[in-house]
Amino acid sequence: MRYDFDTRIERRGSNSTKWDQNATRFGRDDVLSMWVADMDFPCPDPVVRALKERTEHPVYGYSFPPASVYDAIIDWCKKRYGWQVEKEWIVFTAGVVNALYTIIEAFSRVGDEVILQSPVYPPFFNAIRNNGRHVLNNQLIQGEDGYYRIDWDDLETKLSTRRVPLLILCSPHNPVGRVWTEEELSRLANLCLAHDCLLISDEIHCDLLLWGKQHTATATLGHDIEQNTITLMAASKTFNLAGLATSYAVIPDEQLRQEFTRWRAGRNEGNMFGFASLEAAYSEGGAYLEQLTNYLEGNMEFFSESLREKLPQLKMTLPQATYLAWVDMRGLGLSPGELQRFMRQKARLGLNDGHAYGPGGEGFQRFNLGCARSIVVEAVSRLEAAIKQL
Repeated sequence: MRYDFDTRIERRGSNSTKWDQNATRFGRDDVLSMWVADMDFPCPDPVVRALKERTEHPVYGYSFPPASVYDAIIDWCKKRYGWQVEKEWIVFTAGVVNALYTIIEAFSRVGDEVILQSPVYPPFFNAIRNNGRHVLNNQLIQGEDGYYRIDWDDLETKLSTRRVPLLILCSPHNPVGRVWTEEELSRLANLCLAHDCLLISDEIHCDLLLWGKQHTATATLGHDIEQNTITLMAASKTFNLAGLATSYAVIPDEQLRQEFTRWRAGRNEGNMFGFASLEAAYSEGGAYLEQLTNYLEGNMEFFSESLREKLPQLKMTLPQATYLAWVDMRGLGLSPGELQRFMRQKARLGLNDGHAYGPGGEGFQRFNLGCARSIVVEAVSRLEAAIKQL
C-alpha cells in the first residue's frame, strides 16, 4: 500500500510530549515543534492492526515476549545487516536510555570515566553523571566538507593513558547524521579491545538510512569484537513507536549478559503492546520503511536547498541517516543563549539547542524533519522572516 506522509495529523490534545508542552518547554504555545526524535507520521498499518487485535483481549496482565518476537528480530538483523543473532543474546528493556543506566551501573564504578563523542545525544551525558561517573569526551572533528570524523589521536591517547571501562558509540550518529564506515568501526572496536574497554553501540537509528548508505552492525566485525560489544536497538525510531517503551539489547557474551540481567532486575522490560508492535513492524514494515526514507530524503533536500538559496548564513550538511538535520547557525553571530531566545521568540520554532549536545554543539540547532513537507516549508518561512529582522 501507499502511505500518506503529506497529511498533517493534529497531535495537540493527545498528551504529545512534542506538541502539548510547548508553553512549558519553549515559553510560548505557538512554536512549530521540530525537536524531540518523534515523527509526526502515522505508524504502519500492520502495527495498528496488531495493537487493535491485542486490545481486543480484555485482560492486560503481566506478560512476556513470545517466541515470534525473537524470530522477527533475528530475521530483521539477518536480512538488513547480515548479522546472525541468537535468541539467547536478546534482552528486552524499556528503552535505550533505560538500558544505558543499567550498563553504566553494571560495568563501571562510581568515579570512573566513560568515553562519549560529542556533539552527541544529551541523555548519554545524564546517564553517566547521574550514576556518579565522569564524562571523558572524544570530541568529533568536523571537516571542511561538513562531515564529522573521529579524532583518532585523542581517542588513542585517552584509552592508553587512563582506565576507561566503557565507550558509548552512537551509530548512526545523533545528531550529526554520520553512518560510520566498516573501517572506522573496526578501528574503534579494536582500540576498545586492546585497552579492555567495553563498547556500547547505540544503533537505534540504523534502519533510517538515506541515499543508499549501508549500516554495519559493530558486532559483526569479528568474534572478539562481538563478545566485547553490547548493541542497543529498537523499532521505535524507525516506525514511530517510542511511546510503547520497548527496545532490546543484543549481548553475545554470556557473562556480560548475565551481569546486565542481574543489574536490570526490577526494571521495566517492555510490555505486551510494545512486543506486538515490534513484531508487526519488523515482519511487515519493509514497504513502509522504503517509502518513509524516500520521503525523508525529499524533506532533507528541500530544507538544505532552501537554506542555501534563502539563508546562506546557515550551513547544513545532508545527513547520511536519521530524520535529523544538524544546522550550523554560528553565522548569525549569536551566543548560545541569544540563539535559543531567537529561535523560540522570533522564529517561533521549537528546536533542540546544540549546546545541550556537549562541546562542539554550540551555535547549532537540531531540526526534526520527520514531518509533513508543509511543516518544513513553514519552518523555512519563519526562519527567513526572523533573520531578516536581525
